[in-house]
Amino acid sequence: MLMLMLLLVILLLFFPLSSPNFSGMQSTTPSFDHERLIAYQRAIQFVAWTSQLLESLPAKLAVRDQLDRASTSVPLNIAEGNGKHTAPDRCRYFDSARVSALECAACLDVLVAKGRCGPEQIAAGKQILVEGLSLLIGLTRSISPDRLGEEVVAYGAESTPE
Repeated sequence: MLMLMLLLVILLLFFPLSSPNFSGMQSTTPSFDHERLIAYQRAIQFVAWTSQLLESLPAKLAVRDQLDRASTSVPLNIAEGNGKHTAPDRCRYFDSARVSALECAACLDVLVAKGRCGPEQIAAGKQILVEGLSLLIGLTRSISPDRLGEEVVAYGAESTPE
């Protein structure tokens, strides 16, 4: 079942069901390889979504600038990684994009914690991030299957010295 899901993610990454819809861009036909990646399309969609949110926030708010930089970093790293020829190089940039997307999710949580946004206001952005992160993980696993994985450890479990 897991292999079937991974195959589906890979197929969707390289053969999207519809042409990309880049908000605010003139052309809908991809010209570059990275534009065909759904992970990249989701990253651009998140940048467009974030831009509207950022306009409503005070310029002096530190998390505003952090969210702007992190959201911009996601598609840039995907594009740069997709242009690399070796699996380790590609994975390194896709990992950077993944980490920046997680940083974006944390920024949205900080905005809620500070009372600048409500959970319902950031829900759409988080949904875009979840989709993009899933695609990035699938893309990385398709390039290097053993790259992403962690040992399962119970949260809060204390290690005992031997």
